[in-house]
Amino acid sequence: MKLSMGLSYAGGFKQAVDQVVEREKAGIDMVWVAEAYGNDAPTLMGYLAAKTERVEIASGILPIYTRTPTLLAMTAAGLDELSDGRAVLGLGASGPQVIEGFHGVPYDRPLQRTREIIEICRMVWRRERVVHDGRAYQLPLPEGQGTGLGKPLKIITHPRRTDIPIYVASLGPKNVQMTAELADGWLPIFYNPGKARDVWGEDLDAGFADRAPELGPLQVVAGGVVGFGDEDAARRVRDANRPMTALYVGGMGARGKNFYNDLFSRYGYEAEAKEIQDLYLDGLKDEAAAKIPDEFLQASSLFGDEGFVREQVQAYKESGVTVLSVTPAGPDPLEVIEKVKAWAA
Repeated sequence: MKLSMGLSYAGGFKQAVDQVVEREKAGIDMVWVAEAYGNDAPTLMGYLAAKTERVEIASGILPIYTRTPTLLAMTAAGLDELSDGRAVLGLGASGPQVIEGFHGVPYDRPLQRTREIIEICRMVWRRERVVHDGRAYQLPLPEGQGTGLGKPLKIITHPRRTDIPIYVASLGPKNVQMTAELADGWLPIFYNPGKARDVWGEDLDAGFADRAPELGPLQVVAGGVVGFGDEDAARRVRDANRPMTALYVGGMGARGKNFYNDLFSRYGYEAEAKEIQDLYLDGLKDEAAAKIPDEFLQASSLFGDEGFVREQVQAYKESGVTVLSVTPAGPDPLEVIEKVKAWAA
């Protein structure tokens, strides 16, 4: 099992890169660069490529609506060249608040778009002339659209790899099924190793049934805050996760269209999911956070005494996680990484 870490989109990029360089030496294998509506991810990813030697550099994630499929392919190919074959293209749909509010693009057909983007990217990397007649994308533009001067083109440069890994952030049944069928890796959120199979098992199996053998096993990325401490410290860490969990479960999207709320219900917290959303949308954010079930926070936690953390690392591994995402906590984050790296191996 590999170890990965995430970089926030909140800023402080140069300091964050220094941190990655340090943690690469301690055993981090992948770094995920987020993009929401702040700085773009590829700029930082290129800087990371120049400053690191071994870690895989992944977008976590590039929203599919913000770039054309061919630009996504070109960006990944450029990063792969700069990093000597260490690029990973992480894709996701984001949400309608960001896509329609910040980018002014209709949030439509996310599954179909993702499926076609994956196909087009791989076509570009194989240096094929890009001809695609899909429901979401038509390349070149069909007759009657545009100037009529478009023609099939292939990428000018020679990509370092024709199989740059594509990871997809997905939660819903159909999206997870599509991920298991087509992607190299999967980025779930709010992953509970004890219940993941119950929630997503049928969706994954349905996708695996149509998966091409040459793709190999699906890589699964999940984890959280990792560190060592007594029960009081562990409770403080779990409680610190409440506001962000409440934001997603209660405040993302709207009533009837919140993917994270739906996931919480699928975990068996239907009543809690509704109450958290009602409180959050009514402006009672602290009260919503207090309603996050302790059981969920405990089951997904990776903070506690060494015996507990080691057991949790094993639980994540046994549930199918192949890349443990870690946010080290405590006075010596490098020691945390080194210990968890040894247990993961």
